[in-house]
Amino acid sequence: MTTRILHVIPTLVQGGAEKQLTLLARQLLQERFDVHVCVLTHSGPLQSQLTTAGIPIHEINKSWKVDPGAYLRLKHCIQKVRPEIVHTWLFAANSYGRAAACGANVNRIVAAERCVDWWKSWYELAIDRKLAQRTDRIVTNSNGVRDFYAQHGIDQNKFTVIPNGISPLASHSGENARESASNTREKLLQKFDIPTDARIVGAVGRLWAQKNYKDLIWSHHLLDELRGDVHLVILGEGPERWRLERYARQVDLKGSVHFLGHREDVGSWIPHFDCFWLASSYEGQSNALMEAMQAGIPVVVSDIPGNRDLVVHEESGVIVPVRDRFKFAQQTNLLFEDAALAERLGAAARERMRSEFSVTKMVQRHVTLYNELTSTS
Repeated sequence: MTTRILHVIPTLVQGGAEKQLTLLARQLLQERFDVHVCVLTHSGPLQSQLTTAGIPIHEINKSWKVDPGAYLRLKHCIQKVRPEIVHTWLFAANSYGRAAACGANVNRIVAAERCVDWWKSWYELAIDRKLAQRTDRIVTNSNGVRDFYAQHGIDQNKFTVIPNGISPLASHSGENARESASNTREKLLQKFDIPTDARIVGAVGRLWAQKNYKDLIWSHHLLDELRGDVHLVILGEGPERWRLERYARQVDLKGSVHFLGHREDVGSWIPHFDCFWLASSYEGQSNALMEAMQAGIPVVVSDIPGNRDLVVHEESGVIVPVRDRFKFAQQTNLLFEDAALAERLGAAARERMRSEFSVTKMVQRHVTLYNELTSTS
């Protein structure tokens, strides 16, 4: 018997939740689910992957933070699709989607909380608590996210932890592959006036306060004083960019910090990093960190729950205290000085992603959840 499921998400931009939804939706088709996706606000580049897979896309065109018309259109969409399960993602879709699903008398409602959302106000958390009472299950990717919402009054028994899944890299082997990778690295670095013999530290993500990029620039400055051969490459866009660029100029790092903005070729850069940094004060589960680990890049990350779920300290990476700029620099220098250590940590990280965080496991855990819910309808 085919189960119809409607996923509701604010947009289809290339964010972490959006990527996970796209991976999940496409694979669910092979598990005999009838999958629909509803976009609450606006679409994005990931829509093409869904439409190519034959997944219907429904657009609501929500325009305002409080938009009664969008609620009514979403409710009508749910009534038209008639899903057995509505699965909502992120705050706006969790709010509008769950309310509309209740109004449309949907049998089973699932929500997704993807991050430790310290930014939420008291009334937004009150909305979460109220709607959780009408929610059958809340899926999160991290124990830290579950614990955060439990501390804010949501029953932790409502939660199912399903870690993110990451697609396998294309396999390469032999001398030709190594030569090709070297040529690609050389071309990438030359394009942005980075010395081809530089040590590259990479950071990927939205440029906003939670990511602590200013601390990373400071750490890079310390590392630069130690070595003089390190360049920091930052991939991502966001409201903090102009402040960070100004700070890098003030520190006078002589062009060794590179802001490359939002890029579609992040996957081409990550394998050429010599080390990956993530300094966030809070996260759900970083897709960029997972991609770096999958590529076998040694990682140095902040000590927060989402990172601890992925990185085993001194086994598959290095964990340092949040905002400890000296430790980021010190531990990265140790990796650069000890090639065997860097190789061991990178290999263990790659194996951890392969064995524990595959897309197949992520999808099967969702399938198990959906089957449990429908069997009790």
